[in-house]
Amino acid sequence: MQRTSHRYLQLDVFADRPGAGNPLGVVLDATGWDTARMQAFAAWTNLSETIFFLPPTTAAASYRIRIFTPRQELPFAGHPSVGAAWAALETGLVADTAKLVQECAAGLLPVQVEGHGTARSIQLRAPRARRRDAAPWDQALQAILATLPVAGLAAALWNNGPSWWLVELQDADAVRRLTPDLAAIAALTQASDAVGLAVFGRTPAGSDHDLAVRAFCPADNIPEDPVTGSVNACIAAALHAVAALPGRENRYTASQGRELGRDGRVALLVDADGEVWMGGQVQLVIDGRMTW
Repeated sequence: MQRTSHRYLQLDVFADRPGAGNPLGVVLDATGWDTARMQAFAAWTNLSETIFFLPPTTAAASYRIRIFTPRQELPFAGHPSVGAAWAALETGLVADTAKLVQECAAGLLPVQVEGHGTARSIQLRAPRARRRDAAPWDQALQAILATLPVAGLAAALWNNGPSWWLVELQDADAVRRLTPDLAAIAALTQASDAVGLAVFGRTPAGSDHDLAVRAFCPADNIPEDPVTGSVNACIAAALHAVAALPGRENRYTASQGRELGRDGRVALLVDADGEVWMGGQVQLVIDGRMTW
């Protein structure tokens, strides 16, 4: 295949400064790229996700992306979607506007934009999360739970594009202290076709965030993901389902990535229709060209 040159960005998503949040690779024009080529480049970047911009297939969409981990394509992922909206605006791919519609494999997702420039914040409506039947993998799950200080919401498998195992721990300190059994998590997630396992815990009153979250994806060669929009949206849906959301007025803030030195912030909102919106700020780190 002929080598081609493309504009390439690397962003930090859910970040108030460069070096925080979750890194994202962005290929701005992947027209003509096939799946194998995208997957190979995503494996080379070795970032948790890399996105590829393509022409929309419907006039209802502002832009279209495909999302890849180093191992597989995802129908939806949070930090790539927030980063994609930011990149589309920042590079002039779309007009500067307060509302966008993202096209991805999970469908058409509305986006709300607040502010401009470095103060710009992106909020995207995640696909509706649904609880999956976890019974076939209960033995493997229970073996993992036996080593954890679980509390609150019962551990479950949820899907909003990707599937995630969600486990609530006693509190935020338990989340921070956790040393996960990555081999057991990899076996469970591969068997259940899940991306990973996430733990979360509540913070004491007066904290600048309401939940501490960690997400482990060892089967994707990502032992721990810095900040994960899709898993935070699944957690919000699971807590909303049992009327146990933290924060106020169905809004709260999650902290993720501190253990990796990349403490990010995810803003969560469950609207009157039960839809989960998640988002935050984005920082540009690299703006250049790549040849592949």
